[in-house]
Amino acid sequence: DISIGPVAVLSALTGSVIEAVHNDYPGYELHVIASALSLISGCIVFALGVFRLGFIVEFIPLPALAAFMTGSALNIAMGQIPTLMGNNKYLDTRAPTYLVFGNFWKQISHCNLNAALGLTSLFLLYLIRFICTRAGKRFPKREKLFFFFNTLRAVFIILLYILISWLINRHDPDHPRTAILGTVPRGFQNMGVPYIDSTLLSAFASYLPSTVIVLLIEHVAIAKSFGRINNYAIDPNQEMIAIGITNIFGPFFGAYPATGSFSRTAIKSKAGVRTPLAGVVSGVVIILGIYALPALFHWISQASLAAVIIHAVGDLIAGPTTLKNFWQVNPIEFFIFWAGVLVTIFSNIEYGIYVTVISSGVLLLFRIAKARGQFVGRVIVQQVKLFADDYVHLTTRNIYVPLDHSDGSNPTIIPISPGNGIFIYRLNESFLYPNANHYIERLVEQIFRETKPGKINPYGSLGEQPWNLKTSRHPERDQQKDDSRPCLHALILDFTGVAHLDITGLQNLLDVRRQLDRYADKKVNWHFVGLSNPWLKRALVSVGFGSSHEGHTVFSVANIHEHIDGGENGNDVVLVPVLDINRPLFHADLDEAYEAAITSLPLKDNAVIFNNNNA
Repeated sequence: DISIGPVAVLSALTGSVIEAVHNDYPGYELHVIASALSLISGCIVFALGVFRLGFIVEFIPLPALAAFMTGSALNIAMGQIPTLMGNNKYLDTRAPTYLVFGNFWKQISHCNLNAALGLTSLFLLYLIRFICTRAGKRFPKREKLFFFFNTLRAVFIILLYILISWLINRHDPDHPRTAILGTVPRGFQNMGVPYIDSTLLSAFASYLPSTVIVLLIEHVAIAKSFGRINNYAIDPNQEMIAIGITNIFGPFFGAYPATGSFSRTAIKSKAGVRTPLAGVVSGVVIILGIYALPALFHWISQASLAAVIIHAVGDLIAGPTTLKNFWQVNPIEFFIFWAGVLVTIFSNIEYGIYVTVISSGVLLLFRIAKARGQFVGRVIVQQVKLFADDYVHLTTRNIYVPLDHSDGSNPTIIPISPGNGIFIYRLNESFLYPNANHYIERLVEQIFRETKPGKINPYGSLGEQPWNLKTSRHPERDQQKDDSRPCLHALILDFTGVAHLDITGLQNLLDVRRQLDRYADKKVNWHFVGLSNPWLKRALVSVGFGSSHEGHTVFSVANIHEHIDGGENGNDVVLVPVLDINRPLFHADLDEAYEAAITSLPLKDNAVIFNNNNA
């Protein structure tokens, strides 16, 4: 679907790179800088695709992409306003956007006939779009026809104002009354092997990250969008290779950096394009145009061309609905969006890209580091099938919800806490070095608050205890004899949401196990639920988790039908364990882990639990 070529945002970025490098090294021609930038950025993107690093584009979230597109569009549009109004000769349009916009109003008295051409062009562009959009909805059978009229509006405006510009300036083409494009070179002017040396490479090296990011995010975003529309999944690595090849071979024909274009892709999609062969047709038409039409391009009005550019980038600006959604979903990302937009406007496109990408990365790390665990309790629920005025009971089962209802569950329902020194702790993110301490601190704090130590003075004497431990000098005398809190018995960790466990996280678990064993003055059983891959089990087993200290346990079995030779029916039902029975503390679900923890309680506590269940 996608059409690769020049796009507004990347063109503006390339222009700023060319200007910056040329100011420092005026010996390099402009096209040499542009071709070298395309070649190097193409090689980088191609290498990313070959080494299967396409997943890195997933680290660029939608708010960062929207901020980049919005800020870039505003940057381009505001830079074109002086050309639209005809006073661009009196100010520097390459300055930061806010300066261009401010200086424009200072020089507004210098506006001339160009303003009439620019404003009427812009008005007609929006008018044609409005009429075609409304007509397409009113006449659905001719919607495709109106769509093509709509997409050709820029061509129509350019042709119309070429005629108007020619009528105004034909009598004195050397001193035109309105700004025109002027002489446009015919054909390929700079074909050949691109020139690059170490000096030129070092000159634009600092701009390569932003150039590569723009190449990637714009192209992949468009590719994913049309993949969803046409029901297919893209391979980011393949897209990177395509962009890389384009930007490696393009400079041999004098091309500057190019990437996917949303507007051209939309037109091709509506036109019924189904294969990349359409690119050959487009290329042939473009070649004919640059050889046959330069004389016509001479009369293009700069003001009407600025109107076309402003109109084109206007669609890239995030609308009120998008901003409202950002605010409702995540206010932090909403502010990241505005930070990127403001930095782009008050500085440049490159810094805007860096701010949004780095801010989004910091937010991601913060979310991982501050991942919250939840203590959960049991809720007995009944599944029913509702009818008009009645319901039918289907099944009864247990679910486990946070005790503090932090998941938004109904606060009028009170979950049954495991009690008896048993805790069920649910982890919602991978257990990694950034968040390991955060998980563990809350776990230990809650256990110490709701249980009593297995021994009143575990340190034996005052001299053996840590100097900073807050405790009495006479713990035996001050310990409340009526402390009704239970002793710690078992811990159930719900690892359903844990995809990865690193060395630091595992060491934290090991340290806390030793701490709690000493606190409880016995071996505390650690039950694990929802281990999603063998590597998690392998890591836990390597430090001794999974084995039971008691001779009895609870595990789940499944029924399978097995052929038995000599049997009357030819097969029999065989019970097989779901998980490895040699690791009895690795469980299939929370119910199994909970029953296993209860079963291992001392007999008198066990009886109390089962009596409560029966009640």
